[in-house]
Amino acid sequence: MATYPIRPVAEDELAGFLAVDQHASHGTPMSEHARANLLARLEFDRTLAAFGGDTIVGAAGAFSFQMRVPGAMAAVAGVSLVAVLPSHRRQGILSALMRRQLADVSERGEAVAVLFCSESGIYGRYGYGRASWQAAYRLQRGEGALAPGASADPGLRLRIAEPRSARAELAKVYDLELAERPGLYARTEPWWDRLLADLHSDGQSSRQIRCLLAEDDSGPRGYAVFTSAERWDEDAGLPQGLLEVSEAIAADPAATAALWGNLLSQDLISDGLWVRLVDVGRALAQRHYASPVDVVIEVADQLCPQNAGRWRLAAEASAAPAGFRATCERTTAPADVVLPVWAVGAAYLGGTGLKAMANAGLITEATPGSLAALSTAMAWEPAPWCPMTF
Repeated sequence: MATYPIRPVAEDELAGFLAVDQHASHGTPMSEHARANLLARLEFDRTLAAFGGDTIVGAAGAFSFQMRVPGAMAAVAGVSLVAVLPSHRRQGILSALMRRQLADVSERGEAVAVLFCSESGIYGRYGYGRASWQAAYRLQRGEGALAPGASADPGLRLRIAEPRSARAELAKVYDLELAERPGLYARTEPWWDRLLADLHSDGQSSRQIRCLLAEDDSGPRGYAVFTSAERWDEDAGLPQGLLEVSEAIAADPAATAALWGNLLSQDLISDGLWVRLVDVGRALAQRHYASPVDVVIEVADQLCPQNAGRWRLAAEASAAPAGFRATCERTTAPADVVLPVWAVGAAYLGGTGLKAMANAGLITEATPGSLAALSTAMAWEPAPWCPMTF
């Protein structure tokens, strides 16, 4: 089998690096605006490329994030731009890139890697587990309404704002949610630019990016960012406009209801995040838990042998405001629960329960009652969510 050397790319090799993703995903070259934004976010030392001669045939990038995990903020690797040229599939290139990347993540001291996947069948074999879930809803005008008795606050008002000029107000709401919601990651200015600017067409798109704020006299309490496009049924002469929500975040139920009372006739998309633990001990110790727990887990991990083996997860008996702190250390004690590393990753943010995986035969409970205790402790409210891909 041919060998493909792997190394980070230089800036003058970026076009070849991005071309791999464009070929694999049937995409088109970036606009100059989009490329400039990517350069502002890109870390070239994390852009791994596999070379076939002088040609880049595989790619895998990562962004350095601070992400909310249950009860804490933690450094994670946001994996992105992973692709192999269609002409070079099934030659072990992706596996080699994944192994190299996981080793790099570990060397950087990040205990967790996360990604959004284009094909759900791929990343489980590299130790990633689906930690949040996605759903898409398409509502025609008039098909949705607030439930009777939905929260309301007469002091709230809605205001249409120019998205980029309202960035500070949006960030205030986002940071309130960041303090609670697993899966959100801290945003720098280039990441806000990615949400609020039309990066795909240099502003020539027929869709206008818009912003709706829910606020009171004390300031913003919620926002929605969306695009709209004018469409008409030419035969009937009737409007068929499309409104598509990119992100809607609110700090309380009344603000949520106020926003969605205004935006119930649009497409809504929310994303599913996959989590990979690179350092099981540190990853499980850096998050908090919903209840006390003392279990020994036996983890299977072929790609990261430092994770394999038995770990004692022990949460403290007294709860902090953000839940129960825990230690997770190596042990030789018998295992209470036996599971693959991807299952730990799936449950890590608190939104995927362990019981369903056990019922499917993917997790083994060696000590009766231990699985329920572990699942209860790892559950978390609010549920994990990451509204913008990377």
